[in-house]
Amino acid sequence: MAHHLPNGIPPRLLMWQRVREYAVPPSMIETVTARRAAGDWAGACAAARVDVDLDLRAVRDRHGIDVATRLRADLRRLAPDLLRWHMPRIAPDGRLRPGITIPLARYRGSGATSPHLVVRTPPAWADAGQRMSLALWEGPGGGAPGHHPHPHPDRRFRLDLHRHLWDSGRSGELARRCGAGGAPSTAPLDRPHAPGWPVLRGRPTVDASPWAVARWAAEAELLLRFEGRARGIFTVRLGARRRAVLELVAPDESHAPTFRPVREALAPQEVAALPVLPEAAARVLPDLELLRAGLVAAERLHPLVAAALAPSGAVTVAAPTPEPGDPHRVECRGEVHRIALRDGVLTAIDHDPAQLRREELVSALGGPVLPCLRAIDTVHRDPEALPAVRERLGHGDVAGALAVVEGLLGPGAVLRDGPLREELESAAARRVDHGLFRSGLVAAHPGACVTEGGTASWPGYAKAGHRPRLDRRTPLEMRHKRSSRARPRTGLTR
Repeated sequence: MAHHLPNGIPPRLLMWQRVREYAVPPSMIETVTARRAAGDWAGACAAARVDVDLDLRAVRDRHGIDVATRLRADLRRLAPDLLRWHMPRIAPDGRLRPGITIPLARYRGSGATSPHLVVRTPPAWADAGQRMSLALWEGPGGGAPGHHPHPHPDRRFRLDLHRHLWDSGRSGELARRCGAGGAPSTAPLDRPHAPGWPVLRGRPTVDASPWAVARWAAEAELLLRFEGRARGIFTVRLGARRRAVLELVAPDESHAPTFRPVREALAPQEVAALPVLPEAAARVLPDLELLRAGLVAAERLHPLVAAALAPSGAVTVAAPTPEPGDPHRVECRGEVHRIALRDGVLTAIDHDPAQLRREELVSALGGPVLPCLRAIDTVHRDPEALPAVRERLGHGDVAGALAVVEGLLGPGAVLRDGPLREELESAAARRVDHGLFRSGLVAAHPGACVTEGGTASWPGYAKAGHRPRLDRRTPLEMRHKRSSRARPRTGLTR
């Protein structure tokens, strides 16, 4: 039985509910699983809309056979659909967090810098299709794409300490690492009463807090051990300007570690240099929150996630719920008529074709429109399924969106002017921006540098650190993205 949420459903859970429904469709999971089972890791990445920007032969020549062998083994264990499932996202749409580089694995080579297997997301202006890219980060100045806004591995968003979120062979560790079946986490950290002194509220709550405070000590121990320390100080990012500075302590080596707030306030420079607890460890797993709140069934989760969280055994992918096949009912001139697909086109089946042609001619000349024809025109321009089409297009599922449109209008239909056609045309146009970004031809938003004459100053795009000032010539879309009120509410995401 789902727990009762006294204040309603939190916005972050509604966002994750939509993400779980549209971001990784069952068709993608089935295709990726089949290709991965056949040993085709590159085909699995292509099915999950992940571009591969690395060359194994070049890696072997630069870093040796040992690094190349371990990298190839990780690529074969990589489940790109599972990686997409657990990628950090932003509110309110639940799209991939743009412009970040997330490390997946680190390889200790013979050089001074250890190469990292990383996954990158494009900036927000080029995120059409919600595609990602795999690459090998080889250190500062080691061939990272200059057009990417943040080519270096992110300390806050990292999955090299959480291989169970992308490694198909270790996905069974999810239940233990996320605390499934354990006690609910305590409430989040309050605003400190004194500088550098965050205070923990001891009042427990059920599914009301996104913070996994009960796991912080164990995850911090793994983090510090990875950094070469047994104990020490670490930070947890609580918001845009809020950091909890905590100290990992233990009575002795045989006891479980715990943490406490630091006794003395540290300088901002010292806090910035401390290890940061990754978001995957700091927050509760969204799937666990959704299950506890009763907002998603276990059968609707990714099969590897469902198998880890459900101890009963293997779970198959739930097929999408079929749409009702009954024709639409329309009240037309005192009678109830039917509208259904015939010969690949949505038509009024209770009217004679000759009568329909006459009524279409009358409406074209300004006469009254037949109710059946008015209903068909509404479905073409602004159907009830338009929100579902928007969600699929926003998450890059173009095939799923077109399948919904074909199910409504038929494969032989011609789109008419209206919101539905505008959404499809906008999605197609934005894919051009992504192609320009991938090719390196445009390093910034095409509307970010506009001269007084209204043309873009293309050479200015490639300048490092160039951030154009907002003015009346800045496009409205860029103004909304750059303004503080229109920025994504990152506090609601992982």
